[in-house]
Amino acid sequence: MDTVVQTDRGATKPAPPESDVSAGVGLAGLLGLFVWILFCRNYPVFADALGLSGPLAAERGVLSGPYAALASMLFTAGPMALWSVLVDRVHLRRSTGIYWQLKRPIDDVVPISAVKIIGLWATFAVLAALYGLGRWYWDGSYLFAMQVLTAAAVPLALLCVPYIIWIDRVMIEPRDSLWHFGAAITGNDGWDGDAINKHWRAWIIKGFFGAFMISILPPGFAFIVEADVAAIIGNPVPLAMLLITLLFVIDVQIGTVGYLFTLRPLDAHIRSGNPFLGGWIAALLCYPPFVWGLIGSNNQVLSYEQNVAGWGDWLSGSEPLLWVWAVWLVFLTAIYAWATAAFGIRFSNLTYRGVLTNGPYRYTRHPAYLSKNLFWWCSVMPFLVTSGDAADAVRNTFFLLLVNAIYYWRARTEEAHLLAEDTKYREYYDWMEQHGIITARLSRLKRAVFGLVSRRGKRLPGGSAEPAE
Repeated sequence: MDTVVQTDRGATKPAPPESDVSAGVGLAGLLGLFVWILFCRNYPVFADALGLSGPLAAERGVLSGPYAALASMLFTAGPMALWSVLVDRVHLRRSTGIYWQLKRPIDDVVPISAVKIIGLWATFAVLAALYGLGRWYWDGSYLFAMQVLTAAAVPLALLCVPYIIWIDRVMIEPRDSLWHFGAAITGNDGWDGDAINKHWRAWIIKGFFGAFMISILPPGFAFIVEADVAAIIGNPVPLAMLLITLLFVIDVQIGTVGYLFTLRPLDAHIRSGNPFLGGWIAALLCYPPFVWGLIGSNNQVLSYEQNVAGWGDWLSGSEPLLWVWAVWLVFLTAIYAWATAAFGIRFSNLTYRGVLTNGPYRYTRHPAYLSKNLFWWCSVMPFLVTSGDAADAVRNTFFLLLVNAIYYWRARTEEAHLLAEDTKYREYYDWMEQHGIITARLSRLKRAVFGLVSRRGKRLPGGSAEPAE
């Protein structure tokens, strides 16, 4: 019998498939992040109380530097990992590909592990070469990401040796996609080209998005730690911007953890990268360096912010309306951050790492895209321009609609990837079509509109339109 849930009107409906990520994972990460932010904001108080001296003395003030932002990842990742293992027991799931009772002798796994280690070192070398070739990685905020990854290179190369040997002892099939790549470059027989493609799709995603996420960690974190809350608490515009920045910090922190901690014992490994070229194009268009010449302000191709003032200026004559709009924008950003936090340790673009069916994904399949695009419309107000030129308003509106279309394209390619990978996602997709509070209504509207167009466009013999059913 299908599990059912009670509705407000007393009726029952089937419950969605069980989520592969529990709500507790993201909440644990949020708690750890908030504890670290509070510590950094109040560091002088703690330093005085503990009598600290030296380079971390209280006279340094709050801890808002880039390394404090980097350290916040540990306070975010640690609680999520502990919850995943101690509460959700994810390390025991079949999807990890691990059977802990195996414990193969080390001598049996070393030949396999050696091939994988060489393959991983070669992967690191290729990524380092790509970073070196990309000029944008050696300027601006990306410099910090390059410093972090350079410092981490040797420790990672050394630590991966015992880690791979340990995992190979208990993996059901240790000859995974990494082994196939290692086998190809070491001249071993039995490697498979499709497995190598799978390996590189996953690592290009990690390399590209990991560097980007690290690069954007420090600014938002510093803004939150240094903010003078008392000075803006009664002003809706700066208060909204502070809360919105905090929510984006949550998104970035948990997102960065998701890209970097793709560990099999946490069932957070990348099972597959999106195999569709359209999916990659749609996603990469939204991130630097590609986005710099395409989307945004100034003279980009899809510029939707020409001669705009934003919501704070247009609504400045009415404080009640400013408060209402501020609450609405914070709400939209909170949905966006919730959509990331709900993934816990498994967040990343273009990947399949299990199926998420709870949190905001109970209402729509794409809460982050929906809330983000609504936020742009409501915050930028591209149809209101300071120039008074109707052409500016039309251009802004048109190009933001094109940006919306890119995100719709992303959503469809992501769905195609997941539908091909997991029967649970197919069940979730069908459940949302029927029962998702937002998705079901949009689906019915789409069917009604396209059905009406189809009926009106079909002609019967004699030239009359087909009657409605």
